[in-house]
Amino acid sequence: MRDIKDRVILITGASSGFGMVTAKMCVDLGAKVILGARRQDRLEELCASLGSQNAIFKTSDVTNKKEVHDLASHGISTFGHIDALVNNAGIMPLSLLEKGRTDEWDQMIDVNIKGVLYGIDAVYSHMLERGNGQIINVSSVAGKRVMPGSAVYSGTKFAVSAISEGLRMESAGKLQVTCIYPGAFQTELGSSIKDESMLEFLMKGNLAAVAQPAERIAEAIIYALQQDPGVAVNEIVVRPTAQGA
Repeated sequence: MRDIKDRVILITGASSGFGMVTAKMCVDLGAKVILGARRQDRLEELCASLGSQNAIFKTSDVTNKKEVHDLASHGISTFGHIDALVNNAGIMPLSLLEKGRTDEWDQMIDVNIKGVLYGIDAVYSHMLERGNGQIINVSSVAGKRVMPGSAVYSGTKFAVSAISEGLRMESAGKLQVTCIYPGAFQTELGSSIKDESMLEFLMKGNLAAVAQPAERIAEAIIYALQQDPGVAVNEIVVRPTAQGA
């Protein structure tokens, strides 16, 4: 396994949850990070704590292709290159299809699918030109199974799995590609659920009680980043031990 010291890692959705914790762990291990998210105040605070020599940010919305490309360009102009991308930004406004919450469906498609594609597009040519690079896409266990209320969300996360596999095949011998499938972990993801009946359903399932710290997923991301260039951990599924589904 390799040291990630001095590697340059771009992280989307970096203002909270998996992205924020991963940024901290990367810097603790000597890496440089390029952080993107919509909340400027959160990014400013995080970069200040990490040190300006280790972390930079650019306010960006992953649904805006230009902003994602500008984020990558900002990182390259500052650090000279990008070694790895962690496509982490995502939302989860679960609801039953009968509720017809089509605006939320559109948002999930834009963030969870287009955002991942825009992130890949922003670094792909750069990595191919350098002859190496690493792309880690964060899916979900919902990208492996469906439950009532998750039809659209699961659809977007199944898409992340398919995109990751296609990317792996097309970049074989050049890039390391990993898709991570988190179960129930302590992040702000649940705050995107606005359907009250869905919230009640999830409360009965007691997922909040079994949810584990976001650090466990950040550790999985670090594990993927530490793999020698000749190999890639293509899939990592991580659930709390107490999570049944």
